[in-house]
Amino acid sequence: MTSVKEFRVDEPATADALGRGRFIFTDAYSVFDWGQMPDAIPRKGASLCAMGAFNFELLEDEGVPTHYRGVVDPGEAGAEAGSEPGASDGNEPEAVPLADATAPPTEMAIDLTQVPDLPYEGPEAGYDYDAFHAAGRDNYLVPLEVVFRNRVPVGSSLRRRADPADFGLDADSGPKADSGVTADEWPDEPVDLPEPIVEFSTKYEEQDRYLTREEADRIAGAADVDALESLAREVNRVVTERAEAAGFAHEDGKIECLYADGELRVADVVGTFDENRFSYGGRGISKEVVRQWYRANDPEWVEAVKEAKAAVAGRDIDDWRELCERDPDPLPAAVVEAVSEMYAAGTNAYTGRQWFDVPDIEAALDAVDDL
Repeated sequence: MTSVKEFRVDEPATADALGRGRFIFTDAYSVFDWGQMPDAIPRKGASLCAMGAFNFELLEDEGVPTHYRGVVDPGEAGAEAGSEPGASDGNEPEAVPLADATAPPTEMAIDLTQVPDLPYEGPEAGYDYDAFHAAGRDNYLVPLEVVFRNRVPVGSSLRRRADPADFGLDADSGPKADSGVTADEWPDEPVDLPEPIVEFSTKYEEQDRYLTREEADRIAGAADVDALESLAREVNRVVTERAEAAGFAHEDGKIECLYADGELRVADVVGTFDENRFSYGGRGISKEVVRQWYRANDPEWVEAVKEAKAAVAGRDIDDWRELCERDPDPLPAAVVEAVSEMYAAGTNAYTGRQWFDVPDIEAALDAVDDL
């Protein structure tokens, strides 16, 4: 089980073959790598499931290999919701195309690969990726997140790690010469990149860290880092084109991939408001809304998280949460409702189908602006 998705195994993966299973999308959410937060956001799970399925089907139409097999129609899910995470009752429900779902789905059928343990050997040795790949052999989830960026919004980690000049964004000579961007200072508004960029970060370490290409190539194992980049760029193209057709701007996002029998497939979930950042009419629509609320309204917890992540360096443990001295405050009811309507209205607009009875996206974003 992840912090926001539960997991059902219908047929386990082996060293030689993919298995079958399902994601169960819950209304839980996570920010700053904390894990499950105090509140649930109604309709969020169904929103992400519908939007993710929609994007997987777009990718399949474009010939991009994925682990997606369809969704489970809520009318057919029956008592499955009451089973334990990871368990299956032996009756694998039928997977159908998203268009055949009679209501917003919360279950997504997928092919499964192996996810070996990643041992932590202490501050000197770090994580043992050799052990990970020895266990995964030629059928494993690549332990990387492949990040693509079209724009550098406010809140992007890229602003802390690089200067505008690193991407040709120089007020004197770059393509944004009239935008007020300087070579070494990001402005207080989103900045479009001249070309999409791709980065690699860790997937299973307790703190995500960005990697050099050489580090990413080593951690990827048998998977080819150039092929991972190409796959990410193709996913970015497909999602960006759909976003533009629906009135959105696609700012950044990520993919995860499985490697099986020499082939890479897009895994996890693609192109949702949790995995990606979008904007609509210049206003952000993603999980970043919640991150910014915590920065403004619970800064003590945000700072405690930052300090705990720094304090774990050099210790024999890798779970920084054990060192965090504060827990996050719950969201006020008005924030929960506004964010819920943002997810639902955004999914309606992106998919072109009225899955949820909520105000339109403009009204939903107005409510978020008022928080």
